[in-house]
Amino acid sequence: MRTDTFQTRHQKSQGARQLLATTAIILAACLPDADSPPGRTETVVETIGDTTVVRTMSGSVWGAEAILVPEITIGRVEGAGEYLFGWIWSIAVDDEWNVYVFDEQAQHVQVYDSAGVYMETLGGRGEGPGEFSRAEAIALLPDGRLVVRDAGNMRVQVFGPGPGVRDEWRYNSGYAYSMGPLYSDGLGRTFLETRDMSRTDYGMHLVVLGSDGTPLDTMPLPSGGYEQATLTAEFSDEGGSGRATSIVPFSPRFIWTVHPNGHFLTGYSSAYRINVPSDDGVLRIERVHDPVPVSDGERESSVERITRNMRNTQPGWSWNGPPIPDYKPAFVELLVGKGGRVWAQLSSEGELIENENYNPDNPGSVPVLWNERLRYDVFEPDGTYLGIVLPPEEFNPMARPVFDGDHVWAVTTDELGVARVVRYRVLVGEG
Repeated sequence: MRTDTFQTRHQKSQGARQLLATTAIILAACLPDADSPPGRTETVVETIGDTTVVRTMSGSVWGAEAILVPEITIGRVEGAGEYLFGWIWSIAVDDEWNVYVFDEQAQHVQVYDSAGVYMETLGGRGEGPGEFSRAEAIALLPDGRLVVRDAGNMRVQVFGPGPGVRDEWRYNSGYAYSMGPLYSDGLGRTFLETRDMSRTDYGMHLVVLGSDGTPLDTMPLPSGGYEQATLTAEFSDEGGSGRATSIVPFSPRFIWTVHPNGHFLTGYSSAYRINVPSDDGVLRIERVHDPVPVSDGERESSVERITRNMRNTQPGWSWNGPPIPDYKPAFVELLVGKGGRVWAQLSSEGELIENENYNPDNPGSVPVLWNERLRYDVFEPDGTYLGIVLPPEEFNPMARPVFDGDHVWAVTTDELGVARVVRYRVLVGEG
């Protein structure tokens, strides 16, 4: 396996960065005074070494914002237990559009057909064959097998591809829970984010398993050499010592995911630049955009919240890291659909909403919260910018959505906290 895919590509691109920056300035000066007409895009394509840069200057293929229209809903407020969910942590969808729903609270996976009709339940709480103990996430392999990261039992549970077929692959989780997704690629490999037992700081790494569960490689989590801006608080007394850390709000970070082609799709969110490596080179997706400013209210609220929390560890603590940036990151998450479409979750302007869980007796509870409306930029596999998708308010991105062409499967949470899985269709121009 090529473990140096990103590192090598990153090093090769270092020499081209200065040229790219100069070119970007020249191109920006040529931007039109008004937005491009609907359905028209202005795109610049460059080739630098083995990197093809596709930069959208203005416009989009769709020419208008898109929304998500529900087609199938799985889940109910009450009724048959097969349609009631506790806490959905992970979902997967196979080529027949059968839906797999991992319920962390119940520690099982429920399977539904493409119409949302219940088919079967896999797993259940326990330590025996096919049972879960603190399972976290699921994924599908190209041959239809379902893999489940079961950190509590220190194994990957494998179901299928036929009824009653089961296997398990052991790995040393250190009983640490990553809370992150489980990745697979089109080559049948599984990527486990788990604790690096050689480290004393509880750091994580990636363990790569072949299609038969054989360990192929172990590697650090992709970072691109960037470090997240953080704050620290420390205490020390006769009872011991401790340390708390906090990320500087709105600071850029290095984001990665596993592409179906087996490489890491990456982006450092200080700029709108997404790298999509392949065996033939790198596609770099860029888009000219207006950065979203951090409002005074958001800044003040973040400083107050972090100061209060850090002083629980270190009384008298004061800000000891980089300041909150003036602008939010270009994107906050990167996702890839089955066919290779890239979905970038964007930063948005903050708005105040009522905190439904506000507790006046809790000093750490506040009556209002800052919220950002969910938005995604969507790109074709060749970097063509399609446009923006605006999901509905109940759309919950915490359990990673599944994308297949113009369809999206996602977890929703209503005002009562009831979780469901919904299949949506992308509809352009109806927002």
